[in-house]
Amino acid sequence: MWRDESVTYQVAHRSVPEIVDLLRHADAVHGLHYLLMHALFGVWDGGLPALRLPSAVATAVAAGLVAATGLRLSARPAVGVVSGLVFAVTPEVQMYAQEGRSYALVCALVALATWQFTGLGPDAPVARWCRYGAVVLAASLLHEFAVLALLAHGVALLLSPDATSRTRRCFAVTSGAVVVALAPLVVWSTAQSGQVSWISGPSLREWCEIAGFAALALGCRWWLTRRAGRAGRTATVCRLALPLALLPTAVLLSAGVHEPVYVDRYVLYSHIGLALLVGTALVRAADAAGRVVRGRAARAVAVGASALLCGAALLPVSVQMRTPESRKDDVTAIAEEAGRLSAGADAVLFTPARRREWTLSYPGRLRGTTDIALARSPAASGTLQGVEAAPTEIGRRLALSRVVVVLGDPAGQPPDTDPGERVKRHVLARDFVVCARTDLKGGRVTLHARTVSLCPAPAR
Repeated sequence: MWRDESVTYQVAHRSVPEIVDLLRHADAVHGLHYLLMHALFGVWDGGLPALRLPSAVATAVAAGLVAATGLRLSARPAVGVVSGLVFAVTPEVQMYAQEGRSYALVCALVALATWQFTGLGPDAPVARWCRYGAVVLAASLLHEFAVLALLAHGVALLLSPDATSRTRRCFAVTSGAVVVALAPLVVWSTAQSGQVSWISGPSLREWCEIAGFAALALGCRWWLTRRAGRAGRTATVCRLALPLALLPTAVLLSAGVHEPVYVDRYVLYSHIGLALLVGTALVRAADAAGRVVRGRAARAVAVGASALLCGAALLPVSVQMRTPESRKDDVTAIAEEAGRLSAGADAVLFTPARRREWTLSYPGRLRGTTDIALARSPAASGTLQGVEAAPTEIGRRLALSRVVVVLGDPAGQPPDTDPGERVKRHVLARDFVVCARTDLKGGRVTLHARTVSLCPAPAR
């Protein structure tokens, strides 16, 4: 478990009134997901497997819907199957398939909406448009940026030579209804925009990934339309898939001129468009190869060899994404180490305070110690990590402690300038010695004591 999953886990285990109280102050954008997970834990409190099960199921459903969309657009089963497989093996999709957050669920709903969109012909009844709008709204309530899928669908409709005025009118009305229904959440969460102040512009590596993603999408589109032109089933795939692959990311990057908001997981559903493009291109390439390679057996060998090469190339990445090293931190390991070092300690301190998140999902690990900086618990204060006491009170409490377990950032991180954090660092440096220190993925656990003679022997 890493810190974002820990937030989901500990918030979902609060009561509904406590969750609603939290949403008044923070994380309104994730409110629906917290309530859904609260309901799931009410039925089955299965720990980490229960936390991640919805994402795993949602990813499987999304892969099936990508396949169904590819089949509907191309009228070729091979395109559907390959597109669904491409989506399922994409590294980023695999990453969020095993994470207890909302992104895989959003992706599944966008995949469902995209499949519905492909069936909205000129004579589609109003009820079908209502179902489409309801799915887009559900996805957007889980994460607001899912509404950008509407923009991609709108561009596809605008580019379609077969779209009638009725179809465009129905789409405009449906889109307007979704936006109006979503507006209260947008206004509510905008007031909490300080929570995403940590987002900076994409790094050089991220820019390279974005450029590679776009180049692959555009390359597939060129390959697919260089002979087919703008007519036929292949062009229909491109008209829908290319905007879905590129537009959501482009909009978030453009918004970054005002304030950075782009994070790749926010537009995970753009992989639906890429999978449709890549899947269709691979089938087209196989068709071309079939005209060169004679004999069914030879073609089967060629396809099998290609699949093995692709699998071998993706295997290291897929394995790495299933290890703690693929995340920013390892909450489970940090909590376990804190519990080990806390044997004989009388207090625990988090510096910075937001690192309290590391133990909120494992409260039993630090049983017997006092959180000396805490004034109000997370649930009681309607916050994610609680409210700490005034700096002078923190200093007074720390001065009365004998042995303290400190959970903090790893080496090399800039220290927080908050007055309370400065007091913590000052008192620890002045009045305590370090008994033991363990560096873990994304964090550091340190055992402090007043004197060397007070240093306890950590539990083994």
